[in-house]
Amino acid sequence: MEEKGTLSIAATPIGNLEDITLRALRVLKEADYVLCEDTRVTGKLLKHYNIETKLKRYDAHASEKVHEQVLADLAAGKHIALVSDAGTPSVSDPGVLLVSNARAAGARVETIPGPSAVTAAFSIAGLTGNQFTFLGFVPQKKGRETFFKALAEYDYPVIFFESTHRIMKTLHALSETYGENSTIYRTIMVARELTKMHEEMVLGTPEEVLTYFESSPEKQRGEFVVIVAPEGRAV
Repeated sequence: MEEKGTLSIAATPIGNLEDITLRALRVLKEADYVLCEDTRVTGKLLKHYNIETKLKRYDAHASEKVHEQVLADLAAGKHIALVSDAGTPSVSDPGVLLVSNARAAGARVETIPGPSAVTAAFSIAGLTGNQFTFLGFVPQKKGRETFFKALAEYDYPVIFFESTHRIMKTLHALSETYGENSTIYRTIMVARELTKMHEEMVLGTPEEVLTYFESSPEKQRGEFVVIVAPEGRAV
């Protein structure tokens, strides 16, 4: 009986290309092909390390046919690596569906751990305690107001992602909900461009953080991780 293949979930750098494990590099070289969100992004990484493995696009719009082909290849014993544009796959990206389907089909699913924007941001936030809740991306349209109001229900830090196009809208919402006129106090931390040349962590009241970014329009670009912490959690 032919042995089922392996799906390797490989973490890749969130910015600095040096942030990749030796094991991840080996797996990317050995795989029959690599599934990625954007072949241009992953292509730069592979080129940097002289890896010539074939790339295939796999993103949120992957069709049922694409899934069927991947599962067929796994059934045939192939080794497939799955990466996201940055960080650990299946965390706020479409990889979770493929992982679930591959496991249900009897394929071996292994993790190749590495960079994660969530833990990277938490590690430099200076927060006491060992608990936090990760909420993924803020809803783009419907549910945004409810999302921000619900943050008051947590008695430990909450971490979420936000995009360049909506970071200011989110900071305004946090200021309105947990600012000086609110009875609920929160400390806001915004990690920007983690591991990249312009990495920074901005910490303060909702108004202070909003003012900082309003006064520095050039810093409104990049990848953002936002942490909302209850009073007393910030060191």
